[in-house]
Amino acid sequence: MESAYLQKNLGTCLTQGLAEVARMRPVDPIEYLALWIYKYKNNVTVEQQRQEEMAQLEHERELAVMEQEMMERLKAEELLFQQQQLAFQLELEMQEKERQRIEELQRAQEQFEKDGADSGRTLAEISDRYGAPNLSRVEELDEPMLSDVALNIDQDL
Repeated sequence: MESAYLQKNLGTCLTQGLAEVARMRPVDPIEYLALWIYKYKNNVTVEQQRQEEMAQLEHERELAVMEQEMMERLKAEELLFQQQQLAFQLELEMQEKERQRIEELQRAQEQFEKDGADSGRTLAEISDRYGAPNLSRVEELDEPMLSDVALNIDQDL
């Protein structure tokens, strides 16, 4: 029972320490072994702390990666939301413009019907839209089918 305890807790340390004493052959082997065991304990403690720190750093790195992925997903979602919002806003603007255009056409139609077809107003006067052609009235005269120019050509031949 006691040998199992010693083997478990001191086996590696004593084996390595005695091997070091045998290799170095110090003047005072007991003091040398005691200092070596003390140094061994410090080295083991430092190694355990280093392992714990490495595990902590790895955990923090994993958290940072997860946070970065979350931020990227949030940015992508925000961009998608902004695009949807912009598309919706553009759709509303297009609907409003279409509604205004229809209202203009209805007003023009009503004005045209109210004024009558022979009111003498031009298309530019009827329409409030920018760029509407400013055409003067065209009056058709009852003339023979052939124009004077065509008759002159025939006479020259």
